[in-house]
Amino acid sequence: MITRARLAGAATCFPQHSLTTADVEARIAAAGSTYRPRPGLIGTVSGIRVRHHAPPGTDASDLAAAASAKLLADQGLEAGDIDLLLFASASQDMIEPATAHITAAKLGARCPVFDVKNACNSVLNAIQVADALIATGQHRRILVCTGEMPSVAIRWQLADRERFVQAFPGFTLSDSGAALLVEAATDGTGVFYRAFSADSRAWDVGTLPGGGTAHPRDDEYSYFRMDGSRLKTAFEGLGRGMLDAALRATGTTWDDYAVICVHQVTASLLDAFVERSGVPADRLVPTLAEHGNLASATLIAQFEQAVAHNRCGPGDKIALIGLAGGVSLGIVLAAL
Repeated sequence: MITRARLAGAATCFPQHSLTTADVEARIAAAGSTYRPRPGLIGTVSGIRVRHHAPPGTDASDLAAAASAKLLADQGLEAGDIDLLLFASASQDMIEPATAHITAAKLGARCPVFDVKNACNSVLNAIQVADALIATGQHRRILVCTGEMPSVAIRWQLADRERFVQAFPGFTLSDSGAALLVEAATDGTGVFYRAFSADSRAWDVGTLPGGGTAHPRDDEYSYFRMDGSRLKTAFEGLGRGMLDAALRATGTTWDDYAVICVHQVTASLLDAFVERSGVPADRLVPTLAEHGNLASATLIAQFEQAVAHNRCGPGDKIALIGLAGGVSLGIVLAAL
């Protein structure tokens, strides 16, 4: 009897405060920027109308705990029913301890915990870890959660166009929390394929350098930096081979999947991905325009939205495709 990791439920937590593109432009101006982008440019390039920002004093663990509490309540479970908690995020409360501990304390969980960190693919890698731990019988009910707080690392004061280009990803990102329940199943449901690849030579395409050993205390390195054109080139370099191999290995086509959840950075990058990958656009779950780039919370948010809108349910197959800085690509295929 094969034991698989079943994706049993999902929940999200979006801060109430939202910023339109006009709000972002106004904040750049209010910061005393000597360079100001052309009105509407950020929205045109990104395809984003709204992004979420949490109030000052909010930590990544707050958003993760809120989403987790909602998920447990929806599933009729308590914190004590979880036997492992994985915090999987690009954000973290502090260097030490693992943010999983802080999240668990806020949730009231007493189970083992640890962090999984790989930029926007953190959640997808956490699913990979949960799948392995469940398949080997080490755990049976795992909570994967994330809290993203990129708003604290946005450079609002822009000295010139170069600074604007470097700071641009910050204007697309949203604060958010998300949680995914992963349970052991022997009924044929669950994760049936997973694969990952990376081109780590491109690690410096997008960075938040501060806080580590390279730049432990310099405030200048506490802001996002990204080279958007190099990022697109790096993703294109990874190619579609891994995705094609996933379909061959499972004997499926994209038409066999009710929904295909794909990490969404900007509209232009998403369009390029669809064109090069062969993924049918009508199977995507659009979250970019109304929520912005949700970083590691993206795939959980799309899965939750797809279930809520009856786009997938028991008996369906879904695909989760992640793209992340570093750079890395991942795919997880699962039966619900």
